[in-house]
Amino acid sequence: MTAYRLPAGGLVERSHALGFTFDGASFKGHAGDTLASALLANDRLLVGRSFKYHRPRGIVTAGPSEPNALVTIGSGARREPNTKATVAELYNGLAATSQNRWPSLAYDIGAVNDRMSRFLSAGFYYKTFMWPAAFWEKLYEPLIRRAAGLGRTDLPRDPDAYEKSWAHCDLLVVGSGPAGLAAALVAARSGLRVILAEQDFALGGALLCETTLLDGEAPFVFARRVIDELRNSPNVTLLPRTTVFGWYDGNVFGAVERVQKHSAVIDAARPVERLWRIVAKQAILATGAEERPLVFGGNDRPGILTASAASSYANRFGVAVGKSVAIFTNGSAGYRTAADLAAQGIDIAALVDSRMDAADRAPEGVRLIRGGAVVDTKGRKRVRAIVTDRGGFEDLIACDAVAMSGGWSPVIHLACQRGGRPVWSEAMQAFLAPEAGGLVMAGAAAGHYRLSECFEDGARKASAIVETFGRPVAGFERPSVGADVDPSFTALWHVPGAKSKAFVDFQNDVHTRDLGLAVREGFGHVEHAKRYTTGGMATDQGKLGNVNAIGILAAMRGVSPAEVGTTTFRPFYTPVSFGALAGTSVGEHAMPVRRSPLHGWAARNGAVFIDSGLWYRSSWFPRTGEKTWRESVDREVRTVRENAGLCDVSTLGKIEVFGPDAAEFLNRLYCNPMLKLPVGKARYGLMLREDGMVYDDGTVSRLAEEHFLVTTTTAMAGGVLSHMEFAAQALWPDLKVRFLSVSDQWAQMSLAGPKARTILQAIIEDDVSNAAVPFLAAREVRLKGNLKARLFRISFSGELAYELAVPAGYGETVADALMRAGQAHGICAYGVEALNVLRLEKGHVTHAELDGRVTPDDAGLGRMMANGKPDFIGKRLSTRFGLTAADRAQLVGLRALEADKDMRAGAHLLKDGAKPSTLNDQGWVSSACFSPTVGGHIALAFLKSGRERYGERVVVWDQLRGVETMAEVCDPVFVDPENRKLMA
Repeated sequence: MTAYRLPAGGLVERSHALGFTFDGASFKGHAGDTLASALLANDRLLVGRSFKYHRPRGIVTAGPSEPNALVTIGSGARREPNTKATVAELYNGLAATSQNRWPSLAYDIGAVNDRMSRFLSAGFYYKTFMWPAAFWEKLYEPLIRRAAGLGRTDLPRDPDAYEKSWAHCDLLVVGSGPAGLAAALVAARSGLRVILAEQDFALGGALLCETTLLDGEAPFVFARRVIDELRNSPNVTLLPRTTVFGWYDGNVFGAVERVQKHSAVIDAARPVERLWRIVAKQAILATGAEERPLVFGGNDRPGILTASAASSYANRFGVAVGKSVAIFTNGSAGYRTAADLAAQGIDIAALVDSRMDAADRAPEGVRLIRGGAVVDTKGRKRVRAIVTDRGGFEDLIACDAVAMSGGWSPVIHLACQRGGRPVWSEAMQAFLAPEAGGLVMAGAAAGHYRLSECFEDGARKASAIVETFGRPVAGFERPSVGADVDPSFTALWHVPGAKSKAFVDFQNDVHTRDLGLAVREGFGHVEHAKRYTTGGMATDQGKLGNVNAIGILAAMRGVSPAEVGTTTFRPFYTPVSFGALAGTSVGEHAMPVRRSPLHGWAARNGAVFIDSGLWYRSSWFPRTGEKTWRESVDREVRTVRENAGLCDVSTLGKIEVFGPDAAEFLNRLYCNPMLKLPVGKARYGLMLREDGMVYDDGTVSRLAEEHFLVTTTTAMAGGVLSHMEFAAQALWPDLKVRFLSVSDQWAQMSLAGPKARTILQAIIEDDVSNAAVPFLAAREVRLKGNLKARLFRISFSGELAYELAVPAGYGETVADALMRAGQAHGICAYGVEALNVLRLEKGHVTHAELDGRVTPDDAGLGRMMANGKPDFIGKRLSTRFGLTAADRAQLVGLRALEADKDMRAGAHLLKDGAKPSTLNDQGWVSSACFSPTVGGHIALAFLKSGRERYGERVVVWDQLRGVETMAEVCDPVFVDPENRKLMA
C-alpha cells in the first residue's frame, strides 16, 4: 500500500509489484499502472514546470492530451524526453526524471520568471528583442536557445531497432471504447478484414474506467469478452499500444506501435517501435471525447485535474487523487465523478456546479453549491484550498485535490487533417467533424456521449459500411446499460473576476489576459492568437485548451465560436519519434542501395566503388604497383586518350517519350530546338527552370517519328521525370504525350578513345563506320549473337566515343566481350574519377557547374538559346536584367602556374594583389583536377566577365585548406578545341 493507493478496486495487478525511480527517488507501483498513476499513488503531485513561468505543474489528465506531466525516461542513448507520464506504461526499473527545471524540481531558479510575469506577457519576445540590434547575436539569441525546448536529448547513436510495415484492411477502427468495439464486432462477424488500433496498452477505452453496469456486470468484463472474440477471429488484427497519427490521400493512415517501450530489457531482435502504413477501404474514428478543463484563477496548481481523470485513476488504477477532493463542474459529468469517488470512500469537500437549476443530484452527504464558481485556489506546490463565489459571497474550502469538468470536445483531429474544417454545433457547444469520404465518426467522437448511444452508433456505422461491401450484416446485441448518465453541460468558457492567473494552455503558460492582449493588439484571429500567445503549440497542440481559447476569443470579440473557427489540424496527432519515421533507413541503410547492371563486371575488374547519390559507382580501377588513386586515374586518362577505355554510364537517367506531340512537348521543355530533330539523330539538350536558370542537361535521341529517348544526369533522373509529369499534367494537358522511366531497363557503357570503332566493330554485326554512324547518330544495331542494342555516337570525353545500351541482363556479358575484343588494342576500364578528368580537359560541364545559379550564357552555352523558338520553360525570366548583366560570372578555364600547388573546387578568385574580401571576390572554382594530358593542374571556374579576361593572372584563394595558387585564365576547352578527335 502507498499513500494514495485505494485498499481495493482497479484493474492493476496488486500481486505484481514494480519498482521505479523519479528524480532519483525510489517508488513502487503495480503491473497495469501508468507512470502517472504510480506517481499519484505515491503522493507525487509535482511532476514538472511550465515552459515560460516555470510554475509548479501536476498531472491534469489520464491520457494522451496531458500538457504537464512530461518526463524523460531512460538514460544515455535510450534517453527519451517529453514522454507523457499519463501514457507511459510502468515497468520494473523504469527511471524517469522531470524536465524544464534547475537545479531541482522543488527548487527551480527559473521560477523567477513567474515573479516577472508582468514583463513576460504575450508577444513580449516580439517587442523586447528588437533593440538594440547588436544584442541579438551576443545576448538575445544565446539566451533564447538555452531556454528553448522542454526536455533534453542525447546525441549518441540510438542502439534500438525500428521498422516499417504495410497493412491492408476493409475497415480500420480507431479506438477500442464502446463504439469502437461495437463497430469492430459487427464488421468482424460480417466477414470484413478488420484492424482495431488503440493507443492505450489495454484495450477497452472508456469501459476500463466506467462503473455503469453492462448486462449486470462490470464494463471491463463485457469489454474483455468482446476483445477475446475479436482476438480469436482470423479476419481481425488487434493493435494495442498503437497511435494512429495521420490520415493521408488514398485512405492511408499512419500509425506508430510501441512494441517494446514498456519493456525493462530490450530484445535486440525486435523493434522498439513499428511504423504502420494502413491502407483501409473504410475507417471508423471512435476516438471518444476529451473533457475540457475549466478556466478559473489558480487552475494550474498540482492536484487540479479533469474530473474524468479523477474517475479513471480511482476506477481503473485504484488510486485516489486526493483525500479530500473538491469538484467544479458545469454539467452532469462532475456528479458522476463525485459518485465514483464517494463509492471508493474518498471524501468530497464540495461539489460546485456553475448551473443554478440543474436536476442532477449529488451523492448523499456531499455539500452541493449550485450557481457557484471556483474563483481561486490556494497552495503552491499542491492545492490546499479553493475559493468559491456564489452571488458575491466567497467561501474558502479546504481540499487537497480539485476535479474540474468543463464539458466535452469530440476528438476529431484525424478527420480534419486533409483540409476539412470542424463544424461548430451550437446545441452541443463543441466542434464536430465534417463529412469525409472513407472515414466516419462514431460514438463520443460523433457527439454521442451516453454509453448506450455509443454502442448503438458504432454498430450502426459499421453496419452501413458492411452493406457497401455487399455482405449481409451480422447481428449485435447492445448490452443493457444500467444508470446511463445524461452528458449535458452548459458552456462556461472562463470564470470572471479571477485574482490569480486563469490558465487556458497549461504547458505554454497562456492565460486569459494574454488572449485579451492579443485581441486588443490586433491578433484576435485564431491563427494569429495562437502564434502571438503560443497557445496550442508544443507537444499537446491545443488538444486540451484550444476549445476554451476559441470560446474566450469569441466572447471577447462578441461573435460565435463558429466565426472564430479552429486552427489547422495537421499530422501528427501526437509526437512521433524520429526513429519510428526512419525505420531501418539508418547508417548504410539510410537510402536504398542501387547497383548498376555492370556492377559485377566492374567488381571483377578491380573497381573501387563510391557512393554517388543512390548508386554505387566504380571510381577507379587500381592495378598492381599503383600506390595512389592518382596513379590509377592518370593511367586510365592516358589510356583513353591514346587507345580506348570502357566506362559504366548505366546510372544516367533514361526516359522514353512517346506520342504524336512528343516532339512539341520536348521542344517546350528544352531551350534548344527539338521539334525538327531527324529520326536516327541525337542532340545535346539544356533544360531550364522557370526562373531561367539551368535545371539539367543531357541528350535527346529520336528513335522514331513519335519515339524519343531522353537521358539526364544521374543526380537529376527523378527530378526531371517529376518535372515532365508536372508539365504534362498541369502546363500542357492538351498534348498527346506519354513517358516512362527506363533507367533500370538498360545497361549502358561508354567506349571512348581513338581505337573505339575498331573494338566496337568486333562485336557488332552492322556497319559502324564514320559514314554509317556519324557523330550524334542514334540507331538500333545487332550484336553478334543477334542481340538487339542501341548505339549512340556521343562523347563526354572529347574522344571518338560511343554509348552502347543493351538490356540490363546482358550488360556484363557485353562489357566482358568488349574488354576481350579490346585487349589487343590496350583497352582499360575507367571510372568516374577518370571520366571527370576527361570531361574537365574538354570543358564539359556537370552539376558542379550547373548548380542552380547558372544561366546558359554563364556556362558558355548561350548560343543554344539564340534560335528564335517562340516559347519554352524559362524563356521569359531568362531575359531579366540581372541575368544578362555584363559583369556576371562566366565559365572559364584555369591553368595553375605553380606546379607544386593545386586548385580545389570551392576556392575563390581574386585579382593579383587584391586582399581577400567579399568586395574583391571575382568568382569561384567549380571543378578542378590534375590533367595528365595537359601536364598540370587545371580547373573550370566562374569569373566575372570571364570570357573577356583570357590570359589574365588571378589568385585562387582557398582559405579553408590554407592554399593560394596563381593561375592563368584561359578557354575552358583544354584538349582538341577543333574537335578533330570527336569527328574522327
